[in-house]
This record gives sequence, structure tokens and C-alpha cells, in this order.
Amino acid sequence: MGELSKLPNIGANLEKQLIDVGITTAEELKSVGSREAWLRILSKDPSACLMRLSALEGAIQGIRWHHLDKETKESLKEFYHKHKGTSK
Repeated sequence: MGELSKLPNIGANLEKQLIDVGITTAEELKSVGSREAWLRILSKDPSACLMRLSALEGAIQGIRWHHLDKETKESLKEFYHKHKGTSK
């Protein structure tokens, strides 16, 4: 496991998915943002879920995704539903 897996919420599988979509460092993830990173993953893996999007945002913020504030969770949920419906 590499640098990305040192971030909260990023295990070996999610790290591999990030690398597969061209995100190889924590700085790149922060620069790209959770939403764009998730969209890239979704383009290769239609099973990408809200939890994965939340995990990416938590990793960027340096916290477990469970501890994201309510507004962030709602914003991510809206984004997820908007884009998940168009991925099929």
C-alpha cells in the first residue's frame, strides 16, 4: 500500500481505484477534489457508492467519513443522486 492508503478512509482497494484514474498522491486528491475523483472512479466502476464519495471527502479533510458535518453529507448526497442516475 502506498501514500494514499495513509489517509483516513482509504484502503487498498480505493487506493488502487484512485491510482487507476490518475490520482497517485494526497496532494493530487486534494487538488482534484472528492467529487471529481469519485466521478473518475464511477466511469470505471458503476458500483461506486455514496459511501465511497464520502470516504474520499473525509480523506481530503483528514477525518473518518462518519464525522463529516451535516451540510457536507447533504451536499455529497445530492451530488451522488444527481450523477448516479446518469451513469446507467
